[in-house]
Amino acid sequence: MLPPVLTYVQPAAEPPAGEPSAARRGGGCLIEIVETVILTAVIYLLIHNFVAQPFEVEQNSMVTTIEPSDYVLIDKLTPRWNDYQRGDIVVFQPPTGYEQGGVPFIKRVIGLPGETITLENGAVFVTPVGGVATRIDEPYVIDGADGQRAPTLPRDAQGTASWVVPEGGYFVMGDNRPDSQDSRFFGAVDRELFVGRAFVRYFPLDRITIFHRPEYPELQGAGARLPAAGWPVRIGP
Repeated sequence: MLPPVLTYVQPAAEPPAGEPSAARRGGGCLIEIVETVILTAVIYLLIHNFVAQPFEVEQNSMVTTIEPSDYVLIDKLTPRWNDYQRGDIVVFQPPTGYEQGGVPFIKRVIGLPGETITLENGAVFVTPVGGVATRIDEPYVIDGADGQRAPTLPRDAQGTASWVVPEGGYFVMGDNRPDSQDSRFFGAVDRELFVGRAFVRYFPLDRITIFHRPEYPELQGAGARLPAAGWPVRIGP
């Protein structure tokens, strides 16, 4: 009888002292990836909710300042200490009864809290608190078919042509006055409905624009006052 054959089995090599195994290294990489994803998500949510947010515009009410399919960036941060002012382009949730599937609106601030807004002969008059009615110049308003600036006319069924802006409210209108559903329909918009202030168009690339607040020098001697200082989603009509 032949003697049994003894087979030598090489023992598994032990990793050098202090060097982690492949499994441990893989687990460490996975943890790092998860931490990176979570941190990125937290940063995105903080920026999206408190700093800035991109919006895609799908409406005609701000033509020609902002065209349909433009992408604009909304500033949510600075209104916390530099409140909304006349001429600002703002994005807001529509008032009750004017919702369009949760799509926000985009318009321009024309009247501030406490002011009276009046339409007369196609022009806009602002009466500041303690001041006098003054016609404002609005070069951003779209031109009509005759090449002249389109008139600002009443838009509701009652033909309302004068409004007093309540405290905490803002009177807003689109630059495309003949085709804008705005405060001429639903009155002043509560500040709590505001999402933020549009400050740049970043697409299309050939139309990148920083939006500057227009000045209204005609109001400087009319008792005008400013309010106290205090990302894609579709934007509807």
